[in-house]
Amino acid sequence: MTSVITRLDAARLAAHRDELADLLLAVVRAGSSLGFLGDLDHTAAAAWWDSLAPAVEEGSLALWVSRPAGGRLDGTVSWYRESKPNGRHRAELRKLMVHPGARGRGTARALLREAEHAAARAGVLLLVLDTETGSGAEHVYHGAGWTEAGTIPDYATDPAGRLHPTTLFYKRLELPR
Repeated sequence: MTSVITRLDAARLAAHRDELADLLLAVVRAGSSLGFLGDLDHTAAAAWWDSLAPAVEEGSLALWVSRPAGGRLDGTVSWYRESKPNGRHRAELRKLMVHPGARGRGTARALLREAEHAAARAGVLLLVLDTETGSGAEHVYHGAGWTEAGTIPDYATDPAGRLHPTTLFYKRLELPR
């Protein structure tokens, strides 16, 4: 099943907030950390998406969603551009998530590829990220050519509140010619 990947502006983010909240809830309930605990509810998930609107509006946050033909959103990814003068060449990839029912179809890789290409077009030379050590996401990043930079023990809790290490990754990008 082919999905269409679309970059969201602030208006589209607001229009899709309930679907995005549902996606976030499904991913957290399936055990992915993403910074949230298991007691996350729809209201809090929707409020979190709402909190991103100013950054999307002013351009420091780039956000994409994936939607299969005729279906609900099945994935998302974003990156924040560093605002400090000495770091404007880099961005942090955040919240790559795929609905548990849509995994294994290449959605994560397609979203990641789109975010990487857009970052290079925007002049970003370096992307960084962290992910739960031992998660399926690690396999995605290794397969997409990301370099593992190290592991930090007890970095964050999973949705059940158990501490887990995180693995840091980076990828150098080439600007389009």
